[in-house]
Amino acid sequence: MFSNFKLKIVCVLTIFTQVTIAQDKSNSDRYTSHNKGKFYIFWGGNRESYSKSDIRLTGANYDFTIDNAVADDRPKGWHVDYINPGAMTIPQTNFRMGYYINDHYNISIGLDHMKYVLRQNQTANVSGYVNLPASESGSQYNGTYNNTPVNFFENYTGIDTSTPPPFLTFEHTDGLNYINTEFCRVDDISKIFKIANTDKFQLNVTEGVGLGLLYPKTNARVLGKQRYDDFHVSGYGVSAKVGLNFTFFKHFFVQTELKAGFIDMNDIKTTNETSDKASQHFLFLQRIIAFGGIFKI
Repeated sequence: MFSNFKLKIVCVLTIFTQVTIAQDKSNSDRYTSHNKGKFYIFWGGNRESYSKSDIRLTGANYDFTIDNAVADDRPKGWHVDYINPGAMTIPQTNFRMGYYINDHYNISIGLDHMKYVLRQNQTANVSGYVNLPASESGSQYNGTYNNTPVNFFENYTGIDTSTPPPFLTFEHTDGLNYINTEFCRVDDISKIFKIANTDKFQLNVTEGVGLGLLYPKTNARVLGKQRYDDFHVSGYGVSAKVGLNFTFFKHFFVQTELKAGFIDMNDIKTTNETSDKASQHFLFLQRIIAFGGIFKI
C-alpha cells in the first residue's frame, strides 16, 4: 500500500512539473517576454517649462546681460500638423529611434524639437553698455546699464517704421533643437496589475539619461539689427527621464515621459555680423506623449 501511495505522489509531482514547465515555456514564448534585438521608433509632441536665465549679448558696440529672463514654450495644441508631412516640424515634437542591446537596456538617438520664447511684456534688469553709432536705429538705447529695469514690450512687427525697434526680441522657435543620445532601462510591470497576456497589453516603466547638442535656429532682433536666420550648433545639453510605456498587440505603443535637463548655450548666433552672439544656460522640464512601434530586426 505504501509503495502505491509513493507511486501516486511521484505521478502527481511529475504532472505538476510538466504543467509548470509548459506554462513557463508558454510565457517565455510570448513576443513581449524578451526585448533583445528589437528596434523601436516613435513620434510625439511636448510641452516645456524653463527656469529663469541670464542672457548675455555681445557685439562690436555693446555688451549687456539680461538678469533672470523669463521664457515660455509655444504650444500648438492638438493639431493636424503633427501628422502632416509638409508641416510636421512646425509644432513642438519628439522623434526617437532605438535598439535593445538586451532585454532591459536600449540605446537611441532622437530630436527633441522644443521652442523657447523670451517673454515679451516683461520688465527685467539689464547690466552692461550699448554704444551704437548714432546712425543706427538702436542707438536710442545707448548708455550704461547697472541693474536697470528694461521693458521688453510685445507685439512688435517691424512694419510700423514710426515705432522704434524693441530693445530685444529673442526666440529659439525653429527651434530649441536638442539632438541627443539616450541610454535607457525598461522593466515590465504588468504583473503588478495582474495583466496575464502581455502580447495583448503590456505596461512598462522606463528611465534613462541623455546627452546631446543644441542646434537651434534663433530668431533674435538685438537693438533693431537684422536677425541671423540659419541653424547653428550653439551648445550642449544633458537630461534624465522617467516614463510609462503602454504596448498593444506586441508592436504598437503609447509612451508618456517626464524629461528634465540642463542646457548650456555659449555660442548663439543672433545677427549676420560675426561679432554678434549670445550665451545662456537654463534648466528645462519637458512633458512628452508619443506614439510608436517596436519590431525585431
